[in-house]
Amino acid sequence: CNYGNTDLVFQVHLKPHFNYSPATDNLIPCKEAGLAFSKGDVLHIVNREDPNWWQAVNIVGGATGLIPSQFLEEKRKAFVRREWNGSGVLCGTLTGKKKKKKMMYLMSKNAEFDRHELQIYEEVAKMPPFQRKTLVLIGAQGVGRRSLKNRLIIINPLLYGTTVPFTSRPAREEERDGQSYCFVSRSQMEADIKARRYLEHGEYDGNLYGTKMNSIHEVVDAGRTCILDVNPQALKQLKTAEFMPFVVFVAAPELDTLRAMHKAVVDAGLTTKLLTETDLKKTVDESARIRRVYSHYFDLTIVNDNLDKAFEQLQAAVEQLCSEPQWVPISWVY
Repeated sequence: CNYGNTDLVFQVHLKPHFNYSPATDNLIPCKEAGLAFSKGDVLHIVNREDPNWWQAVNIVGGATGLIPSQFLEEKRKAFVRREWNGSGVLCGTLTGKKKKKKMMYLMSKNAEFDRHELQIYEEVAKMPPFQRKTLVLIGAQGVGRRSLKNRLIIINPLLYGTTVPFTSRPAREEERDGQSYCFVSRSQMEADIKARRYLEHGEYDGNLYGTKMNSIHEVVDAGRTCILDVNPQALKQLKTAEFMPFVVFVAAPELDTLRAMHKAVVDAGLTTKLLTETDLKKTVDESARIRRVYSHYFDLTIVNDNLDKAFEQLQAAVEQLCSEPQWVPISWVY
């Protein structure tokens, strides 16, 4: 979309990836003229001649007012400490010319990095109901993603499918190629990884494992939504017109609830794997970290404090996609 063309301004809709309240904004020239919004709202931009303040309409409720421009919000957030990939830190301060100059250099040098990580606004377009190509379940280990995925596929195998992972390890006597795993040589797998034919891959106990791109397309080409429970790092590659994902974050419940749920599963004889208090706390902490770093990718968040209830929420949400219009990234449309 050509932002410099005023004829196209009225067609612009943005989804903010942050909450905003003019009442607490010290930069806005008139707090009463500001428009409050929440992350995930859709804003119709009607005027952005001012480089710092745009006029917008929140399509839910129809309220009108000023919102910070992309440029202003990027400047403001660039100097706030933030987490990146869990480890850290591009941060700067406004104290001293030397530090400011260094930060501006970093921002200029890493413009793509900053635009991706800051996640201010995303341009979206309204689409009629349609079946998404992929359903992506994100969450910490042990939150029940696999149980939700398997239940969806069992209930409606004509609508949902999933991929078969590839591995370089030899097949065991009882295993058949193409069922639990697709078995390939290490050299073949390494060549395909180098050629970027894998969505994600890793090594365990000296053997390679991974999810191949083609295996996703095979499910989609068969007319089914491909359900993926992948590492959150794969989201950047998945959120494209090629895969058109609906991304669901399966969040861990509070520690006490998770502890009680695990005890119930063990007592019922559904698992022999005993998790320690450290394991349970690690799940809760990892869940919080994933939410903090990747929330701008999520279409829906489900707290799995009850598997049946979580499944009902998930099923209702994906069914709704085929019956109600959807706001999607504009790159999926044009």
